Amino acid sequence: MTTSNAIAGPYLETLRAAVTGDVFAPGDHGYDDARRAWNLTTDERPAVVVMAESAADVVQAVRFARSRGMRIAPQGTGHGSEPLEPLTGAMLLRTVRMRSVRIDPAARTARAEAGAVWQDVTVPAAEHGLAALAGSSPDVGVTGYTLGGGLGWLARRYGLAANSVTAAELVIPGGDLVRADADHEPDLFWAVRGGGGVGVVTALEMRLYPVREMYAGDLFFPIQRTAEVLHAWREWTDTVPDEITSIGHLLRLPPLPEIPEPLRGRAFVMVEAAYLGDADTGAELTRPLRRLGPELDTFAMIQLNMDPPQPTPGPGDGAFLADFPAAAIDALVAVAGPDADTQLSSVEVRHLGGALARPAPGGGAQPSIDANYVLFAGGLAPTPDLAGAVRAQAQAVKDALAPWHAGYDYYNFEQTPAPAAAVLPPASNRRLQEIKAAYDPDQMIISAHPVWPTRP
Repeated sequence: MTTSNAIAGPYLETLRAAVTGDVFAPGDHGYDDARRAWNLTTDERPAVVVMAESAADVVQAVRFARSRGMRIAPQGTGHGSEPLEPLTGAMLLRTVRMRSVRIDPAARTARAEAGAVWQDVTVPAAEHGLAALAGSSPDVGVTGYTLGGGLGWLARRYGLAANSVTAAELVIPGGDLVRADADHEPDLFWAVRGGGGVGVVTALEMRLYPVREMYAGDLFFPIQRTAEVLHAWREWTDTVPDEITSIGHLLRLPPLPEIPEPLRGRAFVMVEAAYLGDADTGAELTRPLRRLGPELDTFAMIQLNMDPPQPTPGPGDGAFLADFPAAAIDALVAVAGPDADTQLSSVEVRHLGGALARPAPGGGAQPSIDANYVLFAGGLAPTPDLAGAVRAQAQAVKDALAPWHAGYDYYNFEQTPAPAAAVLPPASNRRLQEIKAAYDPDQMIISAHPVWPTRP
């Protein structure tokens, strides 16, 4: 595969003539915008960026790349780009303009093109009383989130988003557009459901679920109460049904005018929770936490999680935790609690279990999760020096909780370079290596966590 970061003019014109979308090379007006990832600390510098408008564009781009010996990094919104290897000599194939969504209320399914974000699916699905297994942010890309597993607010009830995929349309490295489902291309169908994929996905079909009511919100406490609140939350998670997903969250907010005045420039320990059911039952289930006396209770009032609505410079990292006992809480408080000198704006511990712990029938590369909690720590970093500090502090949080790490990490939360072996069950990694050898032995497709093909 080529490593030069320049494409000769005639070849570039050939590519431009073959696709309807825009094509940018280094030095072109628009190249910097086209290559920009969601996390602004990521600096991708590919040899060419193709802004695909359709599956046909993806086919043509893949065939061009193969003819030139180029590798390809598929990307939608640019979330999850942090662990990517350098893209020198590679094609960045952006699908962000492919946002068509079709809802089938009778079949309870959705078909979303590769550039769709979750609000493109959840809003029209809700009109029919249906919900997708979306993440906490409405502007996260459906495809990247799902290919890496997909942990959302319905996960303890319905499992990973990846295992609700019923079909995928993708362009394989040979340049053909194929459909992968239970009856066609079963290895590809297995791989795209949590294994990061082996080709360039152009659309996903997925199951939707009837959700008429959800009781959700946040309980805010001063950060000085971190230990008390996290210990109480941890004990509470042992008592809740699968219909409740929750997060223990340390949040430090900057003094920005767009942040509501009661929260601006302050630090909190929070419990975020969503209950799949009616408000009365949800209020009763969360009563033990409310007895702690939160400063602010937003249940049934605001959107959970408060993720930034636009690209930001925000490095971070995460890990699966086998458990989160009292000693782990104390270790977290010591490194990120009220007395810590830290640049981390957010440290989350999410409760897993429920449907996530039970192998999904016919599931994909992540059929279940052998961990009870998942950690993620991150912060804002407007300068390179701060980015380094935030990464170091996120690593310090992971290190502090190392005694409770599970056997592998969560694909979507591992934001430092790591192979697929570090973010998948061992049996899944071995099978993925075999599939990679069959479909992409030359490593044409660049994934966030690379798979090394098995050799004969």
